[in-house]
Amino acid sequence: MSRVPVLCLVFLLVAAGVSVPAVATESPDTTSTTTNESTARIVELYPNPYAAEDRGEYVVVRLPTNASDDVAANWTLADGETTVPLPTNATQTHVVVTATPSALPNGTSGHVVQATAFALANGGESLRLERNGTPVDRVTYENAPEGEQWRWNRTPTWRPLGFEPRSVHVSGTTTAEAFVLPDAPDVPVGTLRSADRRLLLAGYTFSSARVTDELVAAAERGVRVQVLVDDAPVGGTTTRQAAALDRLAAAGVEVSVLGGERARYDFHHPKYAVVDDDALVLTENWKPSGTGGRSSRGWGVRVDSAETAGELAAVFRDDATGPDTTPWSQFRLGRSFTPTHPANGSFPTRFDPQSVAVDRVRLVTAPGNAEGAIVGVVDNASEQISVIQPTIGSRHHTYLRATLRAAERGVEVRILLSGAWYVEEDNRRLVEWLNEWAERRDAPLEARVVDPEGRFEKIHAKGVVADDRVVVGSVNWNNNSVRENREVAVILDGDEPTAYYREVFDADWKGGGGTDRVPLGVVVATALAVLVAVGVARKRIEFEE
Repeated sequence: MSRVPVLCLVFLLVAAGVSVPAVATESPDTTSTTTNESTARIVELYPNPYAAEDRGEYVVVRLPTNASDDVAANWTLADGETTVPLPTNATQTHVVVTATPSALPNGTSGHVVQATAFALANGGESLRLERNGTPVDRVTYENAPEGEQWRWNRTPTWRPLGFEPRSVHVSGTTTAEAFVLPDAPDVPVGTLRSADRRLLLAGYTFSSARVTDELVAAAERGVRVQVLVDDAPVGGTTTRQAAALDRLAAAGVEVSVLGGERARYDFHHPKYAVVDDDALVLTENWKPSGTGGRSSRGWGVRVDSAETAGELAAVFRDDATGPDTTPWSQFRLGRSFTPTHPANGSFPTRFDPQSVAVDRVRLVTAPGNAEGAIVGVVDNASEQISVIQPTIGSRHHTYLRATLRAAERGVEVRILLSGAWYVEEDNRRLVEWLNEWAERRDAPLEARVVDPEGRFEKIHAKGVVADDRVVVGSVNWNNNSVRENREVAVILDGDEPTAYYREVFDADWKGGGGTDRVPLGVVVATALAVLVAVGVARKRIEFEE
């Protein structure tokens, strides 16, 4: 899968034919039709492998195993040029048709039928499963994505080979520590320091010296420590990150990067850690500007739940053991890295961490279940919704449309966006459009660009407070985040977490307070804005620091 950046980075001063009753469609160029809901069906296609001459392409067909007349039938798979006979018996379920059995991807299961003349066209194909010459199922596609397989599962879809969407994981009553940044940078570090058995850390970028110290110390006291980061963050891997990862690898920490030509995700973008039986989920990157408390407004939570931690560990294990992961020590060979200077602002603490009782925890991931789950949070709100985001990708994004629907039915909605210079212009235009929309419809919605007034530099949090539910995690409100990136978030039900994050949101919404000192980051941002005004190239999609 090609990694198309939709995050934007501007460098600092140092760097710039069958009649059927139903049709299931997952995209404009792919359809699957079937005459009934029987067990006979084309269930999987892999038309466009990365391998030369498409070695390893295949089709998987599911055949019946119970009715004697079906078992005895003459089953065939045809593509208009070649017809392949399919064997059946009373116990067989899946048949894999391929011209190159020795090149099938690992994990391909079923009775293999070699058909040397059988080939799938990358530019489009129509496949028919027939019983005694009568079509039973048909799949038609156009422009098969390279390295992706098509699956039928009620809602057919293309997805990268090796990617398996997960279900929303639900766990019951527990406690959690709610906190925000830059106010409480000691919570992430203290959580890592408490590790006795396992410490799994996942991120987009990693350059925190404090966090590096804790991971090395954990490894030295016998904790199994593993780190997984993206292989190609926008703007490149920094010299600071390379030095931190080198130090971790030298201390025996298992450090890997995820990405490359065969990447399952555009970006590995989550920010979380599994520490023994605790799950730490953040909106912030493992770097001074994020978890270090030197710049960004961020949200975080440590969930005291072995169930949630276990599921998050399973996410980490699946991502860290895929064919698109590479050990850092191997990946870094012969590479150069991008110079950078860490953020070094200092901000007041207005919101201390708070232990909260949680009625229910839902762990959601993208691609897969996060989009629907978060839309559900918004759709089910009946009183008030508060949204904090760096920016919003489109006026037509699924989350924003759900928020507008909520306002139309009388829910009080507030949307707070970042005032950072690289998104300010776009955010102000969106805020103006949202407020005009609300005025025309007399809807209870208001949008603002934040005015931090010295309490933090910029918004990097991605959060929602909707009635008695809170969303905390890495999910940005743009299509790439929810459909192409690996993202992780938690949905917390309960009055106490809701009250905590709503209080923080209320203060950020109002602005004011804090110190009169202008943080260094603001000075740098202002200088860069001047450079932009005189002609420095600038992309404004999303700045992911």
